[in-house]
Amino acid sequence: MQYTDEEICTQFWDDPSQYHGSVSPPIYQTSLFAFKSFKEFTEAQKLERENYVYSRGVNPTVQILEQKLAALERGEKCKCFSSGMGAISAVFHTLLRSGDHVVVINNIYGPTTELIHYLSKFHISYSVVDHQLTNIYEAIQENTKLIYVESPGTMLMKVIDLQAVTKIAKEQGIVTAIDNTWSTPIFQKPLTLGFDLSIHSLTKYIGGHSDVIGGAVIGDQDLVDEIFQYGYQLNGAVLGAHDAYLINRGLRTLPIRLKQHQENALNVIEYLQTKVEVASIYHPSLVKKDAPYLDKQMKGFTGLLSFELKEANFLSVSRFIDALSLFKIGVSWGGYESLVNSPVKDNNEQQLNEQGISPGLIRLSIGLEGSELQIDDLEKAFQQL
Repeated sequence: MQYTDEEICTQFWDDPSQYHGSVSPPIYQTSLFAFKSFKEFTEAQKLERENYVYSRGVNPTVQILEQKLAALERGEKCKCFSSGMGAISAVFHTLLRSGDHVVVINNIYGPTTELIHYLSKFHISYSVVDHQLTNIYEAIQENTKLIYVESPGTMLMKVIDLQAVTKIAKEQGIVTAIDNTWSTPIFQKPLTLGFDLSIHSLTKYIGGHSDVIGGAVIGDQDLVDEIFQYGYQLNGAVLGAHDAYLINRGLRTLPIRLKQHQENALNVIEYLQTKVEVASIYHPSLVKKDAPYLDKQMKGFTGLLSFELKEANFLSVSRFIDALSLFKIGVSWGGYESLVNSPVKDNNEQQLNEQGISPGLIRLSIGLEGSELQIDDLEKAFQQL
C-alpha cells in the first residue's frame, strides 16, 4: 500500500493500541532491554540490528522515526544518527577503503568537504564536478567507488539533473549518495530517481524547531544494513530516544510547514528582485526555465536562499546583517525562525572570489513569521547601506 506523505508524517507506524491509547508513542529512554531467559537473550544477540538488545542498535522510539523516513523517501530501510555529519561519516567510512576515489558534484556542505580532505590520510582521493556536469566523465576513474551529490547545493543553491547522474553511475557500477536536506523527502525523492542513498540532517526542516540535532541515511535494505553494522554501530553516532521523539514531533507538521516556508521565501525573493543593491539571487525557483528536469525532480522549494550585495565586502555585509532584528545571526537553517549568515570574514574575501563565491553573499533561512514581517526587517537593513 502506498501512503501519502501526509499520512506518513502524521500516523504511519503509530499504533495507539500498543501504548494504552496514547496518540504520541512513548519515549523508550533506556540503554538496554532485559530478557526472561538467557537463551532468549543469546538468540536476540544474533540479530542485534533487528532485535531490542541495546539502544546502540535499535530502540523503539528511534525505530518509529526510521520507518517514517524510509517510507517518505520510498526506501527500504533507514538508519538514524546523532547528527547529519554522523550519517555522512558513516556512509564514507563504510563504503570506502584505502585507494578508492570519490566524485563530488556541486558545492557541498563545508564539514563534508573537510571530511573528504581528512580521508586523504587513508589514501582516499576525490575530484569535484560542477553542477552542470561538464567534466563528469573525465572525473570518473577506475577506482571511483562513490558519487556524492548535493542538490540544491550549499550557499549558491545550484541544482543538478539527478537522473543524468544516476544513469552515468549505473553504467559504471558506482554507488550514488545525495544530501537531500535542502528539499526534504516532501519536495524531492532521490531514490525514485535512481540514487542508492539519500542522506539528511534531521536538524533542519524535518526537526523544524531548532531544538534537536540528528541525521539519517535511507536506501535499500542491504546497503543500509551494511552502514548500520559498520558505520553506525562501530562509530557510535547514536540518536537518543528523546531526540527521536522530538524529530517525530517535527515530522507531524512538516508538509504544512514547508508550504509556509515556500510561500514566504517566494514573497521575499519577489521583494529582493526590486532592490538595486542586489546583484544576484540564488534559489532553485529562479532557474526552472533553464532546468526543465526540475519539474520531474522537485515538487516544491523550501525557504533557504542567498543573494549578493553589489557592494561586495565584509563591511557592507556586516552593516546589512547587524541592522536586522527579526532575522537572527546564526548557523544552521530550516527551523521556525528566520536566520541570516554569510561566508565572508574579515580576512577571506580573496579566497571566496577564488571559489566563485562573492564576498557580498548573504544567506537567508526564511522562517515562519510571515513574509510581511521578514520584508520589513530586510528593508530596514537595506536602508543602512
